[in-house]
Amino acid sequence: MADWTTMSAADLGRGIGAGEIDPVALTETYLDAIRAHAFAPRIYARLTEDRALAEAEAARDRARLGLRRGVLDGVPISWKDLYDTAGVATESGSALLKGRVPARDAEVLRNATQAGLVCLGKTHMSELAFSGLGLNPVTATSPCVNDHDAAPGGSSSGAAASVAFGPAPAGIGSDTGGSVRLPACWNDLVGLKTTVGRLPLTGVVPLITSFDTVGPLCRTVEDAALLLGALEGAPAPDLRNPRPVKGLRLGALQTVVLDAMEEVPARAYRAALERLEGEGAEIVPFDFPEIEAPMDASGMLYSVEAWATWREAIEADPQAMFQPIRERFELGKTPAAADFVAAWKRLEEVRLIWAERTAGFDAVIVPTAPNLPPKVEMLMQLGETFAKANLLTLRNTRLGNLLGGAIVHLPSDTPSCGVSLMAPPMAEHRVLRLAAEVESTVRGVA
Repeated sequence: MADWTTMSAADLGRGIGAGEIDPVALTETYLDAIRAHAFAPRIYARLTEDRALAEAEAARDRARLGLRRGVLDGVPISWKDLYDTAGVATESGSALLKGRVPARDAEVLRNATQAGLVCLGKTHMSELAFSGLGLNPVTATSPCVNDHDAAPGGSSSGAAASVAFGPAPAGIGSDTGGSVRLPACWNDLVGLKTTVGRLPLTGVVPLITSFDTVGPLCRTVEDAALLLGALEGAPAPDLRNPRPVKGLRLGALQTVVLDAMEEVPARAYRAALERLEGEGAEIVPFDFPEIEAPMDASGMLYSVEAWATWREAIEADPQAMFQPIRERFELGKTPAAADFVAAWKRLEEVRLIWAERTAGFDAVIVPTAPNLPPKVEMLMQLGETFAKANLLTLRNTRLGNLLGGAIVHLPSDTPSCGVSLMAPPMAEHRVLRLAAEVESTVRGVA
């Protein structure tokens, strides 16, 4: 019998549809895998066992009656601990929210449940989702699949670990400055950053609603496409009959994203581009100096809104927070309102220029992370070490959030390295189809 904990969500769903996999047995297999896993306490904040088994039993009944709701009906997945779950604590990785129990599910969780997905439990994350490293000594720091002593990437760190280590076929994370793509990159997964407003944020603990987005971390592009459909309660992108790689025109951004790259990610990125060119894709290097001003202002754009959202809670109990995260929030205290508004106005202008400049490309390709996962021990030295590592880690992904489009991260053949395909806002279906075309090439799979 196949090992269900290594299969894609789509393959598990097809197994259910063919009568080869019982949804209850599948859910029990994953719950058993979680209980038995040495890293489970660092991956899952809490399980929703009773809910999962009840949902699996309903999925089994639908399968027997020929009433399945879609390919993923009966497939269990994990949820980042900022998605409200009715009657179950949702604490967003922070002692500030300890004991917070919502009365209703988040809207995207309701949509997924309606599509037949099974909720396994809630995964650990960076505190209040405000770090790209995934380090969280307040609750737990999830492990990185390629180096158990290194940072896992954040803030959807547990979501990534739940898939990379096996105790979930897919996980739902969120992305404000890279929080889906970075842990997907460092744990060799596919990650989808959706457009702001594409998926509802009702019942999602906020960080910066101007940039907050919902997105899956999974094993394949197909899984990401199916999960997008489930999360929004709409048909998934049709990935059948993809165009060949030959003839694709990809813009390779040079500005900012290639600066100060570490040797291994840089080499992996060049190799991915060479493989794409070898299969007939046209790679067009281009500069975009207009992004430099928004990048310089991005700390203000992020911290001001984050501080406005969390100021009262932080000031009421500042010692409850991990110091470097609290200090990031506190950077939002000082900028002038006029500077903040002017920075947003300039960003909106740059987004229009970007749309014009990139209209001739099928997508823009960039390295997802310029660095490999740093050691947790080094990051715990705090001071400038944590701040510098966090900013470097988030640099390339944050650029994508500033520009506002739909983005897919694809893993390469080098551990903890990968590329991001950037498309215009609301072009999720387009970029997922493109990602399906190039997925095996980027991975280096013949």
